[in-house]
Formats: sequence, structure tokens, C-alpha cells
Amino acid sequence: MQKALLWGSLFLLVFSPSAQAQEAPPAETARDYVIGPGDLLSIVVYDAPDLSRDVRVSAKGFIQLPLLPEPIQADGRTPEELAEALAHEFQERQILRNPQVTVLVKEFKSRPVAVLGAVKRPQMVPVLGPMNLLQVLSAAEGLTDDAGNHIYLTRGAGLRELPAAPGQVSEPENPGPRTLVVNVRDLMEMRDPAANVPVYAGDMVTVPRAGIIYVVGAVNKPGGFLLRDRREQVSVLQAVALAENMTGTARPGDAIIIRRPPGTDKEETIEVDVGRIMARKGPDTFLQENDILFIPDSPIKKGLRRAAEAAIQITTGLVIWRR
Repeated sequence: MQKALLWGSLFLLVFSPSAQAQEAPPAETARDYVIGPGDLLSIVVYDAPDLSRDVRVSAKGFIQLPLLPEPIQADGRTPEELAEALAHEFQERQILRNPQVTVLVKEFKSRPVAVLGAVKRPQMVPVLGPMNLLQVLSAAEGLTDDAGNHIYLTRGAGLRELPAAPGQVSEPENPGPRTLVVNVRDLMEMRDPAANVPVYAGDMVTVPRAGIIYVVGAVNKPGGFLLRDRREQVSVLQAVALAENMTGTARPGDAIIIRRPPGTDKEETIEVDVGRIMARKGPDTFLQENDILFIPDSPIKKGLRRAAEAAIQITTGLVIWRR
């Protein structure tokens, strides 16, 4: 819910002219870019305006220019290599004596940006002009509720299609020098304008899932609480603290944990005496990702199954709290 409101408030900022007025791609990115089908190229031939024009690379990877009888292959070449090939053709066919040609890529359609992980619609986002990180995430319809605290932007990853499970990606263990790490709160809450970094053709945006634990029932702040990452362990005592303690009518001795083992549709119901844990009279219990800690405010008279069903229904529409 919190992220949905933030996405709405950021829409005008993301698509305003000032947000789109970005710097050009780094020189090494433009120089090393490999042209592909669908790219829009600007061909500039000095002192020959009739030959200068914008052309789109065909599906087979060729472009056609006036006075050249045959199409020129653009696919697989860098802009500099294509410029040299065109200059050679103009001189070889005696069209120009000393041709000077420049090739610029205006639309990077052949090398989209891959957006993977905890976004609502993982996809390949076409780059039709300058883009920033918020614009790319908006194209993927925003972050999911269980998005982690960091976004990883890998320069020049060059993915041409989505992997088999684009929504399930892991956090990079050792991000290399080509990977930027962006703090989600800095980006979403606009705490650091530098977090909204430019995104270029061929980049990959990865948003690992953090996982959620739920604390519902007789607590002061019921909701889902994001783990910092999937390796974090949160105990029952810590979960109660995140929920700002129990209400005066809570029955901590009747609490239960509802657990859904990964890859199954089964549910486990685990009795836990939160009162004894808080009084340091019993061992604390660690929660797992997607666990629901349910603390009732009345005796459970109809069995644990009915209590589990009630707890699961309570989680629907809960606020997800980012820590």
C-alpha cells in the first residue's frame, strides 16, 4: 500500500521533462554498442546533406541509403565500424572523394533493458530515448510488496530475452564493478536524487525479493514486515516488537504460527506461548519467510484450524511495513 501511493505521487516527477533530460550514455557505452535489428540510426555525411538521414535497421540487419545500389549490413557492427564501412562504399563507388561519416544510435531497440525480480511485470523494456531507473521500474508497473531493500543495476548485461523464471532472482553475492547498488528507500522517497541513476540499452535491473513475515491479531501495529534479505532470521520476540507489542486484550498463551512450506500447498500450525517467551520462561522461536504469527484476543474455542483460517483472512489487504 505504501509503495502504491509512492508510485502514484512519483508519476509526474518520473515523466516530467526535467526527469528525462539526462546525460548521454558514457562514451565507452556508445562506442562499444553493437547495432542490431530495429535500432534507429542517424547517418551524418559531412558536406552531403542529401545523404544524411535517419534510417532504421531492417529485421534482417541491413540499412539502405541513396546512391548505394545494395543494402549495407549494420547488424553486428559498432557505430564506428558502420561509419567506416559507409565511407568506404561512398569512396569506392566514387560518390564522394573524401567522405566523412558519423553514425549515432537514436533508438536502442535491439538491446532492451531487462527488469527482473520483485516487480509486478518482469519484462524487456525497449530503450527509445534517455531513461532513468524510476522510469524503467514504472514500465514494469512498480515494485511488489516483498521487494528487498536494494536494486542492482548491471551495465551492459546484454540480455536479449527473459529467463525462464524472471520473477525469481537471487541477490548477487559479489556484485562486480559493472553493478550499481541502489537503496530502495533512497529512490522511492527521493531522499537521494543520485539514486535515480540513468539506465542505458543492454542494462539489467534486478530487484531481489526480501520475503515477508506477518504479525496479526491483538497487536498494536498489525501487518507484514519485510525482511532485510532472505537470510535474515526474525524471532517471535522481535516480531512482537515490530508490531509494537500486544494489546491489553491479547491472549499470548494461545498464539500460533501458520507456516506454508515452500513448494507445497500445505499449511503447518505451530502453537507458541508468546507470554512465556516474553517473560523469558521459554525458548524463543525463529520465524520463516511468509510465516504468520497470530495472537488472538479471545480464547481459541473451535480449534487451531479455525484460528489458522482466521489469521490467513486477516492478512488480506494488510499494510506492508518497510523497516
